[in-house]
Amino acid sequence: MTTPSTGYALGELAKESRMGGMGEETHAREVRLIDITDFARRKAEIAEQIWAASVEIGFFQVAGHGIPQQDIDAAFARAEQLFALPREVKAQWPLARNAGWEHKAQIRPSTQTPDQKESYQVTRPRMTGLWPTEAELPGFQAATLAFERQCWEVAMRLLSCFAYKLGFDDGFFTRAHTPDVPSYQSTLRMLHYFAVDPALKDELGLWRAGAHTDFDCLTLLFQRAGQGGLQVLPGKEMETQQWTPVEPVPGVITCNIGDMLTRWSDDQLPSNFHRVRNPLPHEYQGPRYSLAFFAQANEDAVIEGPGRKYPPITGAEYLKQRISANFSNKY
Repeated sequence: MTTPSTGYALGELAKESRMGGMGEETHAREVRLIDITDFARRKAEIAEQIWAASVEIGFFQVAGHGIPQQDIDAAFARAEQLFALPREVKAQWPLARNAGWEHKAQIRPSTQTPDQKESYQVTRPRMTGLWPTEAELPGFQAATLAFERQCWEVAMRLLSCFAYKLGFDDGFFTRAHTPDVPSYQSTLRMLHYFAVDPALKDELGLWRAGAHTDFDCLTLLFQRAGQGGLQVLPGKEMETQQWTPVEPVPGVITCNIGDMLTRWSDDQLPSNFHRVRNPLPHEYQGPRYSLAFFAQANEDAVIEGPGRKYPPITGAEYLKQRISANFSNKY
């Protein structure tokens, strides 16, 4: 099995996963940190830096993004509160069409085993009946939607850099990700990777998140210091299986290109494999929390690159294909 974005055989990743191999880490590839302060004035310069980093490794990090650290910390606190609720309470909000709660439902093609995590996904038009009540989590819905909007604003600034480099107009990707309409598909995802169970720590094939590419245009990831494990497999290292760690840095957002943008760029921008490995014996063994915002084109947006390398496809059909391959009947 191959993906258009990488051309790399998922079977090789599956073989490594079944064998329990961690792959060889390397610091040879740099995940560049780009300061986007004073974005409007510096946009052309920032666009060049982001494009270069994306072409090289498919990942970059941004500082100066404008989301206060206290808002990020509060979002993590809300995620912890939600995941601490009893399972029967969370089961009231079952995952469907990228909205709601799931527990070990994501099965990567690379591993054929469930990721060792649970998640809660917020996709604005699909949240009817999926929010905690005020009695369960006071203020959760309003605060979560406010944080989702902050993430959307950063994502649109960054996507405007890709529009600039691809020859599209400045608002091209913003129109394709218009919020507050029924066709909106961008998702804020809260993730809780479970603490290591001593009884399962040596079990082959179990990963916090097996090797995968993202479905979207652009992912924004917030990580907590001391809760690492994210690794990227840059395209040039595919054959040697050398994984580059992406360490958590307070106040910094880790960004990566998704399959949608790879297709929209006519394969100029790579959507590279990444994973979350289990902690090593000498590392922190407790739970890992992260927050991810997936900028996914609206259902009615038409994905077609400037050179028309691939036939046009709607955002709805594209996402349906990708989710169906990665979840247990959740679309």
